[in-house]
Amino acid sequence: MDLLSNLALGFSVATSLENLGFCLIGVLLGTLIGVLPGIGATATIAMLLPITFQLEPVSSLIMLAGIYYGAQYGGSTTAILINMPGESSSAVTALDGYQMARKGQAGAALAIAALGSFFAGTVSTFLVAVFAPPLTVVALKFGAAEYFSLMVLGLVMSIALAHGSVIKALAMVVLGLLLGMVGTDVYTGTPRFTFGIPNYADGLNFVALAVGVFGIAEILRNLENEGDREVLTKKVGRLWPSRAQMREAFGPVLRGTGIGSVLGILPGGGAVLAAFASYTMEKRVSKNPREFGQGAIAGVAGPESANNAGAQTSFIPLLTLGIPANPVMALMIGAMIIQGIVPGPDVAAEQPRLFWGIIASMWIGNLMLVVLNLPLIGLWVRLLQVPYFVLFPIIMAMCAVGVYSVASNTFDLYAVAGFGLLGYLMSRLRLEPAPLLLGFVLGPLMEENLRRAMILARGDATTFVTRPISATLLVLTVIVLVVVLLPAVRRGRDEVFTESDG
Repeated sequence: MDLLSNLALGFSVATSLENLGFCLIGVLLGTLIGVLPGIGATATIAMLLPITFQLEPVSSLIMLAGIYYGAQYGGSTTAILINMPGESSSAVTALDGYQMARKGQAGAALAIAALGSFFAGTVSTFLVAVFAPPLTVVALKFGAAEYFSLMVLGLVMSIALAHGSVIKALAMVVLGLLLGMVGTDVYTGTPRFTFGIPNYADGLNFVALAVGVFGIAEILRNLENEGDREVLTKKVGRLWPSRAQMREAFGPVLRGTGIGSVLGILPGGGAVLAAFASYTMEKRVSKNPREFGQGAIAGVAGPESANNAGAQTSFIPLLTLGIPANPVMALMIGAMIIQGIVPGPDVAAEQPRLFWGIIASMWIGNLMLVVLNLPLIGLWVRLLQVPYFVLFPIIMAMCAVGVYSVASNTFDLYAVAGFGLLGYLMSRLRLEPAPLLLGFVLGPLMEENLRRAMILARGDATTFVTRPISATLLVLTVIVLVVVLLPAVRRGRDEVFTESDG
């Protein structure tokens, strides 16, 4: 009965006229940036963080959540129609979706992607509603030592599941941790790494870092590749799959939902890893694996269900533990902090309208996406014909105005420019920015919990291995490190991410 009453509270919050409006704005904007290649949910949410400062907490988080899972829908549209994934998680959908479009089955592919995503979103939203409250109860038993160990595990998982070199991912985490230490020491009040610059006394601006590394850097990358963009529109045809196609897609949708629901919870996993894991599984269980890459409907249904389920369940560690599972969730934590909300297990008890309102809005947002996406396909394709040199000045202006509006500090504009150049340099060196952002967000929290645990234990470092939960988390951390360094695992990991990059 508690679950039903809580869901009733959530739907009463999510169905208010104001929140329905922000949910609609979120999913439409998410679909739009998912359709437009090279922008992405992370960059868009980073750019919109300053705007959320002016909104009610629940409204702002509902809108940002809608952008995130809306982008998973939008990315599949261009992946299927023009072989150009709008989101990285939709790259695998292009393998078979585009081949279906070439055979005149674009409508069926789009419908399967939308219906599979809606089913996965419904199931994963239910899982969030069922498992989040018990996890908050468990999380309330966590002390400083347990939180520190959990964050260490989260960062190690993000390294293990990051694209490319493990060493490069580790370097990005370390850089993020170092950037997070800039400012005034919480316990002693001593300035650290400020180089005598007063603007650094309160630490680096999270919004400036996020907008620079993801937003400005993304614009610079797109400008570099502007000459390579080519828009090819395809005839969509009938928008409903046949009964045979529905039967063929049923199993992949179920399996993709299960894979995405699990992998979405893992730090660094999320929608991208879920989509590729689903595609790999479908290819292995298929009676005709040679069909994959030639227009197999399972190659669309499974990954699209998996990436949407992964996007939804990544909210579980955010809402229960205050730990981000991916860069978008790190930005969501930033939005909560901007609103004066401390992420963690207390949110469910102290902010039940916020907690359950976000969960209920996920299902409403997914319903909106199914109803809106298919009729608007023609509009999304036409938007791809807008030259990027028209779009990027508008995006740059929004970034500048948004960052300045947070604290009305001109120094933040210089910081955005600096972080934008850093992000662009990282992309040239094939350094992934996601581990950097996770390190920056978790760094101050890790330091605070480390020092608090040491103070409570009177300097005895064994407290981290003598407390059962903390010790278990550290053992899991060591296991993850050992597994990812095994030669066979490293080879398999490299193959997966090489395929995803292609």
